[in-house]
Amino acid sequence: MNIQIRNERESDFRQVEELTREAFWNHHVPGCDEHYLVHVLRSHPDFIAELDFVAIVDDKIVGNIMYVKAHLVNENNDKMDIITFGPVSVLPEYQRKGIGSALIKHSIKEAIDLGYKIIVIYGHPYNYCKHGFVGSKSLNISNEDGKFPCSLLALELEKGLLNNHSWKFYESSAYHIDEKEALEFDRLFPQKEKEFRPSQEEFKIMSNAYII
Repeated sequence: MNIQIRNERESDFRQVEELTREAFWNHHVPGCDEHYLVHVLRSHPDFIAELDFVAIVDDKIVGNIMYVKAHLVNENNDKMDIITFGPVSVLPEYQRKGIGSALIKHSIKEAIDLGYKIIVIYGHPYNYCKHGFVGSKSLNISNEDGKFPCSLLALELEKGLLNNHSWKFYESSAYHIDEKEALEFDRLFPQKEKEFRPSQEEFKIMSNAYII
C-alpha cells in the first residue's frame, strides 16, 4: 500500500472530521466526540499546525494525527515544555494496515527535526510501545494527582532529560471539551446509532487502571 503523508490543509477539515467520527464511533463510548475535539483543536493556542498530518491512499484521506503542547513540572517546580498527540484516526476499513504507525513514525521524525524533546500521551500500551513509548512510571512521570495510569506513556526524543527528577504531566486544556457543544456539533453529521461494544469496557478498565 502506497501511503502518502502531508500536512492537513483547510480544505481537508471536514473530511478529517468525518473520518475521525467513523474511526471512533462506538469505540470508547456509545457514539464519540473525537471529531469535535479535532474541530476545536485547530483553533487552540496549544495546537501545533506543523505536526498536523493526514495520510492519503489512492488520493483519499484515510488517517490523521494532531499534536498540541503540554508540560511537565518536577519536584522543584521547574517546568519543561513537551508535546502530546491525539487523536490518531484511521478509517475503519483501513485500520490494521500500517497507516496509524506511518503517521506516528512520520510525526515523531518531524517532531525531532523541530527540536521537541519529550512526547507524553494517554493511549493503549499495545498501540504505542512498539514505537518506543514506555510506561510513564519508568521515567518518573505521574499525572497531576501523583498517580501512574497504565495508559500514561512517554517517549524521550532526547535521552536523559528527565533523569534524577520526579515529574507531573499537565495536558493541554484543549482536551477539556464541552460535552453539550460536542453533541450539537455531532448533529451536523449524518445520524448514526449509538451502541455498546466490548471495546468500551476495555477502555473503561484501562482508563481506571494504575501502576502501584
